[in-house]
Amino acid sequence: MPQHEHDDPEREFDLKWADGAEHKEPSARARMLAARWRENPPGPQPFRADPGPVTPRRSSWVSTTVVLGSVAAIILLLGYAQFRAPF
Repeated sequence: MPQHEHDDPEREFDLKWADGAEHKEPSARARMLAARWRENPPGPQPFRADPGPVTPRRSSWVSTTVVLGSVAAIILLLGYAQFRAPF
């Protein structure tokens, strides 16, 4: 690195100076949304909009019963197959 880059503390970026700027440029997302909303403004929404209908989930007991029943059936099937196999 050249020597003059280390000796110039005035060139260091000052965050307080940047935060104190009168004009702040909006972020890219803010600019994109502003452009989109100029053409097609969003409709009014309540503060906490209703998420809509929720489909009822099956009970966890039903899932547990199905899994345990399947495991029991496989154990019985393997035991029967081993019982019927010739020695």
